Amino acid sequence: MIVILDFGSQYSELIARRIRETQVYSEVLSYRTTPEQIRQLSPKGIILSGGPSSVYDERAPHCDPEIWNLGIPILGVCYGMQLMVQQLGGSVERAECGEYGKAALFIDDPTDLLTNVEDGTTMWMSHGDSVTAMPEGFELLAHTENTPCAAIAHHERKLYGVQFHPEVVHSLGGQALIRNFVYHICECQPTWTTAAFVEETIREIRAKVGDKRVLLALSGGVDSSTLAFLLHRAIGDQLTCMFIDQGFMRKYEPERLVKLFQEQFHIPVEYINARERFLERIKGVTDPEEKRKRIGHEFIRVFEEESKRLGPFDYLAQGTLYPDVIESADTNVDPQTGERVAVKIKSHHNVGGLPKDLRFKLVEPLRKLFKDEVRKVGRSIGLPEEIVNRHPFPGPGLAIRILGEVTAEKLDILRDADLIVRQEVNRSGTYSMFWQAFAVLLPIRSVGVMGDQRTYAYPIVLRFVSSEDGMTADWSRAPYDLLETISNRIVNEVRGVNRVVYDITSKPPGTIEWE
Repeated sequence: MIVILDFGSQYSELIARRIRETQVYSEVLSYRTTPEQIRQLSPKGIILSGGPSSVYDERAPHCDPEIWNLGIPILGVCYGMQLMVQQLGGSVERAECGEYGKAALFIDDPTDLLTNVEDGTTMWMSHGDSVTAMPEGFELLAHTENTPCAAIAHHERKLYGVQFHPEVVHSLGGQALIRNFVYHICECQPTWTTAAFVEETIREIRAKVGDKRVLLALSGGVDSSTLAFLLHRAIGDQLTCMFIDQGFMRKYEPERLVKLFQEQFHIPVEYINARERFLERIKGVTDPEEKRKRIGHEFIRVFEEESKRLGPFDYLAQGTLYPDVIESADTNVDPQTGERVAVKIKSHHNVGGLPKDLRFKLVEPLRKLFKDEVRKVGRSIGLPEEIVNRHPFPGPGLAIRILGEVTAEKLDILRDADLIVRQEVNRSGTYSMFWQAFAVLLPIRSVGVMGDQRTYAYPIVLRFVSSEDGMTADWSRAPYDLLETISNRIVNEVRGVNRVVYDITSKPPGTIEWE
């Protein structure tokens, strides 16, 4: 196990994912985690993340200096390196010239951390401060044109620091560096495998649930479907799957989902039609956070009511993933100042929307997995490829792809537009090119001309993105002929739309979804 101490970096989860790609388990913890708590976890290594602060700021987050004496190898990344330097007696100052984006890394010591990292390779920089004096016992490993101390090490104590971000895909030698730290320096073994996870998770589910009954929040996506297969394998008929049709699904999906699970997978599904109830619950709501919370609350209330008819149940199973937990958490809030280091981006309906009086106990076996890991698990336990490779779809569904108030009319418009997008993407054979490809309806109208008549109708936004894990994403360069076909079909076939636009924003600064 490798522990990542989070100092507020938006890339902390990427570090965890890169570690897991080496088949070693990793977990993100608060920078306030004590040395004793770390010791009890028995990690083979510790990584200090980057962060938005400067180490010399009055309210900058600091870890307990005793961690340097744990005898565990430590790698500081960007802010983490600067904090290591400061706490061990070196100096960090505002650089005369900041360094952002790609930079060539020139290696001074090609051993240990930088073994097999090519001299002059590209690394990704994002810093305005620099190390001006190394602590006693540290040696220089690498530099860049603007950063004299780009990588440093105290070989005897196995303390390492890098000013760049090896976890991002733009750092071409980043994964080699991470593998050196994990295997060579921390001496980890590649035991974090799909097969090991499935075996351990089934054992944990059986131990936790015992002979109790479990109610599963089934949505039909890869997360809840993988969970359904996993739970069914672990506890069999103790599992009841309930699909709540909240009215925000895509066209034809509710009917297809129920048929697929019952007839092909032989997993019984209780279908609940609650469309009118959910639509009424968010009537007049325009704030995206309020939408998510209301949908989340209603979702659980329906579960509670329906479980009385089908139950009793002791546990509620959810397909919550690690990014859901991280993005929904008010993490790293300083208890004295109230300052939040990691910013809350959005709440997810299966995390932030849970009411305080929740009657069920939660079972969330996937909550420490990233999306790509869930796909591997699903594939290994027999989930069909059509579900394994399904694009992510938000729990609140089309309700958060309609900006502003959600109405029945707008849902019909977006369903029809979304169906065209899916049909044409599949027909063109480009489905696997995209992490997500979907339509968004904006709450504005613009003037158009159709059949020599003036129109005043809604625009549809096409959002196609490429990503590895959903934590960062880039807009996809979709083929022009595909975009043209989609646009022509939407304006001709979807009543109430006269304009189609394409979103070319990456994440960050945007998010994948619009709300």
